[in-house]
Amino acid sequence: MKNIYLILILAMIVSCKTETKETVKVEKQEIAPISDEAIENAVIYEANIRQYSVEGTFNKFTEDIPKLKELGVKIIWVMPIYPISTTKSKGTLGSYYAISDYTKVNPEFGNLDDVKTLVKTAHENGIYVILDWVANHTGWDHVWLKEHPEYYTKNEEGEITHTVGTDWTDVADLNYDNLEMRSEMLEDMKYWLKEANVDGFRCDVAAMVPTDFWENTVAELKKIKPVFMLAEAWEPELMKNAFDMGYGWDTHHRMNHIAKGEENVKNWDARMTQIDTMYAKDDILMNFVTNHDENSWSGTVKERMGDASELMLALSYCAPGMPLIYSGQEYDMNKRLLFFEKDTINKTKGKVWPVLEKLGKLKNSNKALNGGKKAASYTKINSSDDNNILIFTREKEGQKITFMGNLSNKEVNFAFKKEGESTNYFTNEKVIFSGESKQTFKPWEYIIFID
Repeated sequence: MKNIYLILILAMIVSCKTETKETVKVEKQEIAPISDEAIENAVIYEANIRQYSVEGTFNKFTEDIPKLKELGVKIIWVMPIYPISTTKSKGTLGSYYAISDYTKVNPEFGNLDDVKTLVKTAHENGIYVILDWVANHTGWDHVWLKEHPEYYTKNEEGEITHTVGTDWTDVADLNYDNLEMRSEMLEDMKYWLKEANVDGFRCDVAAMVPTDFWENTVAELKKIKPVFMLAEAWEPELMKNAFDMGYGWDTHHRMNHIAKGEENVKNWDARMTQIDTMYAKDDILMNFVTNHDENSWSGTVKERMGDASELMLALSYCAPGMPLIYSGQEYDMNKRLLFFEKDTINKTKGKVWPVLEKLGKLKNSNKALNGGKKAASYTKINSSDDNNILIFTREKEGQKITFMGNLSNKEVNFAFKKEGESTNYFTNEKVIFSGESKQTFKPWEYIIFID
């Protein structure tokens, strides 16, 4: 009998352990396919793998993906991950954009499994991943140069050449009159959707490639899975049937000029009007205070924007569109990263991280900042000093914010009309407005009100 009781007790223990395992087991959910709804409140992050860490690897970047989620990042754009050509290369390591093979991984960064892990980790954190794609040219080591020289543009002497009108001597220009090359390019893009489960592409110098190629290619990619397409271009025609988002270059230029005192609020207002007249309502523009080109070639945020840096950052979140964070920006980076050499970002949190965290939370949670294909409205509010004081409201589905900023390097006294109770988003202070209000703003001071 004792043996029978012992067997029964052991059976109960095993049963309890089995039940416990079943109750604590948690299945990680795969992220839903990217959609128009998913990008309405998105922040995009540009990942410079080479410079992001001392190691310069996919794995070191992947470790920090949960931190990016804290900043409200919904899309990671990974700069080119492919092997770099050594023939005619610039600098010691060459340019990311001089590619020798579209379907291989640069061993400097890791391997294909590391890329898959990066994408998987991002998806587990509710973040999509798009790869940088360079369709205008290849590096001089690309296999096509040997096997298919007809894929390339040639000069009058019959020699393959770099893109005319550029100093891109480290790359060979592709010939889009060749339909076979177009087909090969499409297949290489499909590879990354199928093999690494990426969610789309950021396409380098997209306007230098025929629009019909993009339109046909994107239609084919969408047969595999929904994709998000970002064009490094401003041309509206690219967003009709191919790209979801383009670069807000002119918006960025207005920011730079205003920060330097060369322009004022009138120029900003003109830009907002220009956007309304040039683009369709469902076109998205990417807002940024920096990116890899601006940082390396035009200067750091501090160099270009000085004391106006934080205001311009906040404006990039509050204006219609999708805000970009470039690697290192979140850590107050104030150096120009080397482009053809190894460099490293000092990842020490300073003043910018908490600002990005707050702005990211607001962008993610308040529909008044929706900037996708069904963006919130944008309404200009006049003040007694419309040259220096920018006031506008954004509104959608009963949610509303008011941005108020001094876009000058001097103290400004101004009056404006506003009604009702508002909350200062950063201080949580409640303010009741009635009729005409008077205010004094210090140089580059701004407030975001939740109405």
